Amino acid sequence: MKRIVTVLAGVGIAMSSFAGTAAAEQVELSSIVSKQEQQKMINVAHRGASGHAPENTMAAFHKGFEMKADYIEIDVQMTKDGELVAIHDTTVDRTTNGTGAVGSLTFEEIRKLDAGSWFGTEFAGEQVPTFEEILDAFRGKIGILIELKAPELYPGIEEKVAEALIERNLHHPNNEKIIIQSFNHESMKTSKELLPNVPHGVLAGASWADVTDEQLDEFAAYADYFNPNMNIVTHDLVSDVHDSGMRIYPYTSRSQEQALRLFDLGVDGIITDYTEHVYKHPVKNS
Repeated sequence: MKRIVTVLAGVGIAMSSFAGTAAAEQVELSSIVSKQEQQKMINVAHRGASGHAPENTMAAFHKGFEMKADYIEIDVQMTKDGELVAIHDTTVDRTTNGTGAVGSLTFEEIRKLDAGSWFGTEFAGEQVPTFEEILDAFRGKIGILIELKAPELYPGIEEKVAEALIERNLHHPNNEKIIIQSFNHESMKTSKELLPNVPHGVLAGASWADVTDEQLDEFAAYADYFNPNMNIVTHDLVSDVHDSGMRIYPYTSRSQEQALRLFDLGVDGIITDYTEHVYKHPVKNS
């Protein structure tokens, strides 16, 4: 059972955007606590605990683990020489001291880059990690939500990811601690064929605000999760996703208010830069 730790400390402020009176705030709080006690809220550290450490680095992943997230979310791409690495953008420009497309650089070239200084001097020297390093460091310790980033740029990436998981015996269900997702839904069909026992998810941007029941049913034929932009999430969408047999982990919450809103909408998990907004510890009886 998951807990949002800051609700009781700052409810007057946190709930002000959701209700106009003290009575309405109390009703809203009661609703949230009730739902908290009725369902398990999955806490996903987006690109690691990226509100506290440079995204997609081992520092961010370790921070997410230390903060007791249920999953770390990682972005996987492929270098020019076929190495799987964790980085969000299709270029290295924003999050390292280098330039160029990920797919045009060798692993050796990417490995030399500083992926931490942009976030803070204390992270100087952080490297772009490999997919296999992340698996070896965290398997069995925390769930790993794997996003295939722009797989259309990297032919064969689905097979390489599958090989790495199979080599480590991570292709069998184990409390669903491995999930694969992508905005490229065709890629997810391919990946599901390679890894039929691994849960998969389809990511959905704002353009999917009017997704139909028929489309959700089509996704459900190969996906276990429909993970949309948080701005399009409504009670009806959550209900429709559940009716299709899938679960819903919206992205990306960056404030306590956003986390509270998603919780009250009845989602199954929250993908967040700040794992402290969606906590893991069970509620204690007074």
